[in-house]
Amino acid sequence: MLFLLYILLLSLCHRAPAIRLPSNNSKTPFLLRSKASRDSETMATKEDVQDPRIPKIASSIRVIPDFPKPGIMFQDITTLLLDTEAFKDTIDIFVERYKGKGISVVAGVEARGFIFGPPIALAIGAKFVPLRKPKKLPGKVISEEYSLEYGTDKIEMHVGAVEPGERAIIIDDLIATGGTLAAAIRLLERVGVTIAECACVIELPVLKGREKLGETPLFILVTSDAA
Repeated sequence: MLFLLYILLLSLCHRAPAIRLPSNNSKTPFLLRSKASRDSETMATKEDVQDPRIPKIASSIRVIPDFPKPGIMFQDITTLLLDTEAFKDTIDIFVERYKGKGISVVAGVEARGFIFGPPIALAIGAKFVPLRKPKKLPGKVISEEYSLEYGTDKIEMHVGAVEPGERAIIIDDLIATGGTLAAAIRLLERVGVTIAECACVIELPVLKGREKLGETPLFILVTSDAA
């Protein structure tokens, strides 16, 4: 009997981290999962309402432990892409949020921002601007540096891809520490673009990435305990 109890306790301790839906009891409820601003208030539809499509999206994302290195819990969106209903719902939620809001630029962060950004841009009538790693764009670029755990990296954009006064959203699949999104914000603001919001499918709240975004609002669909 004691042996069976021991086995049960072991299984509970090794349970996979959960992907959670934004809580209606949190300080910022779903559809207002962003820092308070006039932009986020106008783009939100209903307060304290959880979209019924979100559970399907959350359940389609799998977590793979120890990838790409030990200790990392990898958020694998390829399973979401295999689920045509969940993938369509993901795009539709973003489109419903941003269509008709004067967004002229959808900037996608390499690489998975390139998956979600283009269909959103097409649906809302905006251009898609890829924000790439160094030496990936062939033309003249403008770059912004950001810090890594050990060292630095850069994010780049073609000169002339955007114009001063344009209104943009920045898309990525996930926000972890927030360094890449913060660099994307700085890059676009340097050329006179107004950032309406950053948008991600997944947030890892334990890493406090949204704190690096300053006053730029953040909109997310699901949160995950895995990091």
